[in-house]
Amino acid sequence: MSDSAPTTDPGRKLTGRHVLAIFVGGFGLIFAVNAFMAYSAVSTFPGLEVSSSYADSQSFDLRRDAQDALGWSARVEVPGDGTLILHLLDRDGALVAPAELTALLTRPTNRQQDQLLELRRENGAFVAPVALADGQWRLRLTGVARDGTEYRHNITFRHFE
Repeated sequence: MSDSAPTTDPGRKLTGRHVLAIFVGGFGLIFAVNAFMAYSAVSTFPGLEVSSSYADSQSFDLRRDAQDALGWSARVEVPGDGTLILHLLDRDGALVAPAELTALLTRPTNRQQDQLLELRRENGAFVAPVALADGQWRLRLTGVARDGTEYRHNITFRHFE
């Protein structure tokens, strides 16, 4: 009858050097991963949105109230054919024709795939060709209404093919 208990090699012992090597290797791996993550976070940070947060905050309520008074709503569709469709409607559901409108398509985490869209009117919506990889995207709309009211709106959406 054979004994199924594991056998140990009497020539190998766990020494202080082995334990030290295990700890140094483990903490070295943790340090390396943390350094990589910190570098990735700092290198993809897009920077400031405004030059002075304080100065921008002083007129925030006025700008928000003016924009809310416009009553505009925006919705994005990406049907999968390389086209982005932006529906911009007023509170009555009528199409909005702003004096100016700029659309920047970005990734929330980096600027490498940013696309400044060339919007054109088609079938009651704004349409633009886009190249989208799978994942999270943000459409940053900035514009001016015909009455001079500034318009800013961010729409975050997920795209998967």
